[in-house]
Amino acid sequence: MAPRLLACFGRRGGATASAPDEQEDQQQQQQVAPGPVLLELFASQGCGASPEADAVAARLAQDSAAQQEGGGGGPAVVVLAFHVDYWDHSGWKDPFASSAWTVRQKAYVEALRLDTLFTPQVVVQGRAHCVGTEQDALAQAVRDAPRYPAPAMKATFQRPNPTTLQASFTGTLRSRVEGAGGASVLVALYESGLVTDCGRGENKGKSLLNDHVVRRLEKVAAVREGASAKKSVSGTVQFPLWDGFRAAKCGVVLFVQNAALQVLGVQHFDLPDNV
Repeated sequence: MAPRLLACFGRRGGATASAPDEQEDQQQQQQVAPGPVLLELFASQGCGASPEADAVAARLAQDSAAQQEGGGGGPAVVVLAFHVDYWDHSGWKDPFASSAWTVRQKAYVEALRLDTLFTPQVVVQGRAHCVGTEQDALAQAVRDAPRYPAPAMKATFQRPNPTTLQASFTGTLRSRVEGAGGASVLVALYESGLVTDCGRGENKGKSLLNDHVVRRLEKVAAVREGASAKKSVSGTVQFPLWDGFRAAKCGVVLFVQNAALQVLGVQHFDLPDNV
């Protein structure tokens, strides 16, 4: 792996809808309260700056949740942490890393016309990025991000067998599908409260706390270009579960993402305790 792929940044100084349909969609979106902003943190336990970025993202999510519960202002924030695998050969193998998350980060490098991969990186709403430890820059990116109504999806969860979580979704997008190439409705299963004693690498000797760690990511449905905000969508996904799975530590995030990787709506679900 080329050294530039190991950059680790710490804190430093189809059919088209008619015009009337489009106008109706715009009016509907204006009448519905804007939904959350999606933050995707690309990090690794092998990167010395990633623990700080984890803490920054966790604080931002906690502060956002507190503001929403208190009726305060500011955009709601949903965090997903994708642990990449290109640090795994540098002394410590991240138990939550996946090559699929590295591929996802590479897609953002191309979409945002960046020069290289680095950790910790935060991608905001699929449209902007910053170094994950730069709290002020991240807060500004959240404030500047376009916000869309959260999809109005109903979810049901069940365990068809002990090693599988099945999630079914049905509802409407509540946002028009912008951009060429249509969009995908994706669902992430994440886990929080993960503690790892790091025995090697840049974080040797540290006890690392990781929240919002994406364990599974699946596609629920594909939506055509120009689909109306009233578009009804349904689909079912199955998540293979891991040893030690506990519903109380996990959550599900559904989001709509177009072909340019721009996020057009985000919805969060808590898992029922009896799953």
